[in-house]
Amino acid sequence: MTIYCIVTMTTWLPDISRGIGPMYMRIADSIEAAISNGALPAGSKLPPQRNLAYDIGVTLGTIGRAYALVHERGLVAGEVGRGTYVLERSADQPAQQADGLAGTRLVDAPPGKVRFDTTAAPDIGQGGIIGQLLADISREHPVEIASYSRSFPPSWYEAGRQWLSRNDWLPAAENIVPTLGAHAAAIAVISAISLPGDKIVFENLTYTQVSRSARALGRRILTVDSDEHGVIPDDFERLCSQQHPRLAFLMPTAHNPTLVTMPADRREQIAAIARKHGVWLIEDDLYGGMSGDTNPLLISLAPERTFLVSGLSKSVAAGVRGGWVACPPHFAQRIKVTHKMITGGLPFILAEAGSRLVLSGQAHAMRRRSVEEIAAREKLARRHLAGFDFASHPHVPFLWLKLPEPWLSGTFKNAAFQEDVLVDDEDEFKAARTEKPYYRVRIAFSSPDNRQEVEDGFMVVRRLLENGLASYDGVI
Repeated sequence: MTIYCIVTMTTWLPDISRGIGPMYMRIADSIEAAISNGALPAGSKLPPQRNLAYDIGVTLGTIGRAYALVHERGLVAGEVGRGTYVLERSADQPAQQADGLAGTRLVDAPPGKVRFDTTAAPDIGQGGIIGQLLADISREHPVEIASYSRSFPPSWYEAGRQWLSRNDWLPAAENIVPTLGAHAAAIAVISAISLPGDKIVFENLTYTQVSRSARALGRRILTVDSDEHGVIPDDFERLCSQQHPRLAFLMPTAHNPTLVTMPADRREQIAAIARKHGVWLIEDDLYGGMSGDTNPLLISLAPERTFLVSGLSKSVAAGVRGGWVACPPHFAQRIKVTHKMITGGLPFILAEAGSRLVLSGQAHAMRRRSVEEIAAREKLARRHLAGFDFASHPHVPFLWLKLPEPWLSGTFKNAAFQEDVLVDDEDEFKAARTEKPYYRVRIAFSSPDNRQEVEDGFMVVRRLLENGLASYDGVI
């Protein structure tokens, strides 16, 4: 039996006489200090923003920025209509010092937790194959692995050409750039194509590690509305007409976290709008090769302005860091140089390993086995969560769960954490601040070691869903 207790702090006020920097940072630092010294214990409710602004004589916007900053540091969770609460933190877990750039996901999870918060490829025995492959590369290329990758062999480009090809679309080898994963590919494109101050469009819900990285690079973030078919063309047209973005980052197939796949006619509309307004596109296709989607790729509809990124992390092995980007004609060298500048360069042993996995056919075989394992786990989700509202796909390693009344996203995440299950609340996927609540969490199920652990996690999730009292001050 777990008891959830929320303490309302009515007398605490931040000490803004100390610290340096903007007022919102001083307020955030004061909140963090109070959490560290116990003045604001776990479960404490921070003062309402309007009240605190009045009490200490600052603007409401200043308080909003301070609260957003401590949320980014992973110290609090906020829910529209209920307030902002201090998250529980183990005694040996230091506060995150991220200057507002970190996400809410736990990178180093406490031991004993079921990790439903990461979508890395499942363990299907690839460790032995990759280990032997690395040994072979070390033996065959002792000079190359001891130095920098000053030139890329043709095989690295051919591997990317094969891995990115899909639905009768095949890129030219000269338009391929090998990268340290899809994330690094996207950031290289953003860095090469835009300048600080430029505006970049993201969907309201998206893979926020890219949007946060873009913000860290000085780019301004715009959000476009989506529906059950993906990005809404009229809203994309409005943004392009009024805000003149430089670039848009989109996930047309098996969107993370909603799992929406954009139909062909809408892809054609988005491509036409981007062409009309001179907007570059980044198409994230990480789950495309797993999903079996037959819709045309955006890059096939607008090849002159689309960068397609993908890699091995979700279906083969995240640790190999294998990735590629297919560029519009004449852009590959620019992206290659930018990628080297922002990453420090591509390690020979990783790039060679990823290429060999693809060219030998082993990567495709591993993807098939990963998809089979994911399908088995998705069946477990449908069995254990039957009766609840969620979106899932038999070949994609996560589901998008609608929380029943009276659950809120942040409180469910916290309650699951208390039951040793890590999930991602909706805030993890919001590219910008928004008042719109979705009342959803993402449950990713590829990383647990075995299906029994997956089942155990699903049973905890179901127990919480069935007992809404846990979302208040009640007892399970």
